[in-house]
Amino acid sequence: MRIFESSKLSLFKFRASILSSQVTPFGPFNSFVQKRWLKPVISARTRLEDRTRDSKLDKLTTHLKKLDIILKLHDLMSNRKRGPFVSLQLMSRWRNLVGLNVGIGAFVHKYPHIFEVFTHPVRRSLCCRISKKMRGLIEEEAMAMKQWEFEVVHRVKKLLMMSVSGTLHVHALRLVRKEFGLPEDFRESILGKYSKDFRLIDLEVVELISRDENLDVAEVEKWREKEFREKWLSEFETKYAFPINFPTGYEIQAGFRDKLKNWQRLPYVKPYDRKEVVSIRSCGGIERYEKRAVGILHEFLSLSVEKMVEVERLAHFRKDFAMVVNVRELILKHPGIFYISTRRNTQTVFLREAYSKGCLIESNPIYDVRRKTLDLVFLGCRNTRGMPAPEEIKAFKVDGDAKMDGDWVIPMLENLDNGS
Repeated sequence: MRIFESSKLSLFKFRASILSSQVTPFGPFNSFVQKRWLKPVISARTRLEDRTRDSKLDKLTTHLKKLDIILKLHDLMSNRKRGPFVSLQLMSRWRNLVGLNVGIGAFVHKYPHIFEVFTHPVRRSLCCRISKKMRGLIEEEAMAMKQWEFEVVHRVKKLLMMSVSGTLHVHALRLVRKEFGLPEDFRESILGKYSKDFRLIDLEVVELISRDENLDVAEVEKWREKEFREKWLSEFETKYAFPINFPTGYEIQAGFRDKLKNWQRLPYVKPYDRKEVVSIRSCGGIERYEKRAVGILHEFLSLSVEKMVEVERLAHFRKDFAMVVNVRELILKHPGIFYISTRRNTQTVFLREAYSKGCLIESNPIYDVRRKTLDLVFLGCRNTRGMPAPEEIKAFKVDGDAKMDGDWVIPMLENLDNGS
């Protein structure tokens, strides 16, 4: 009996709980349910997700990442002392080193203009080597860097002139070595060779000995002078303006043009000016401080070979350039000047005015060679009908007169043929 009464009581409580959850208690403010709408947060992440995409630059970034993998494989293959070829079995161990997410065999067969796959005459295993055309382009790029040495020295000087203290970390320059056309041994061939211009402090910091007043003109000043002469614009309109080039499909909201016009007229401390940096707490300090950072980033990208650089590498120059801002958020605030591509898990920033349909408008010797190398990546498996069949390995000498495995096989087979 007690068990029946307890179960009946628990059932009554269960029904009461359901009714209490459905029925709202009486009160003067219970006639409707109030909902509080939160204001949407606008941050660097939301801007990155909602940005207008540029398919040409995204496609270019994808192929550039593939080219980086190919160059890393070339470096690993050239560092081996046993010869200019490597077995595919050994190359499969390099997948994590070069950041490859597919099989090495499938990747190599995608680019027959770059890799030559053949069978080893002794071990009968598949081997790979860099094609003659690709090796020629790599050597041509090294020659272009030597011929462009004086221009590279001027660009390093301008980077040091933009620094507040006139110094930069060697590690930061090493990270952007390829972007600025610096050779691998730039510490000796550039910084050590031109000791009248550069001085090493504690072997990890480079200092500019004397400023060159002929180099303290930003690249954007050429565009401003052209706009002033050709379009008959006033100096008030062009003195602090930047070229704006929005991507196709960019939605311009109401009042945006007036804000952009006022921002273009806003004065700021230019990259090479030795004036004191504007305080953020002053009148209009935040806008002027951010515009100074935009000017430094614009000049930094203008000095690079291909007018682009990875966003993560810009963080190593923030302290030297006195840019105490979120670099990625600053870039996303100005889609008409910069563009960020997020292909292949990296964020690469491009200078929009320098590109047209995925190609650089004003080329240079180093870019011309790199574009030829990139064209081999674009080719893929096309135009392979006229390519000669890969020859088998011949005698490769290593360390003087020492021969590799298989060097004695081919002469022996030739003697047998002659004897028969």
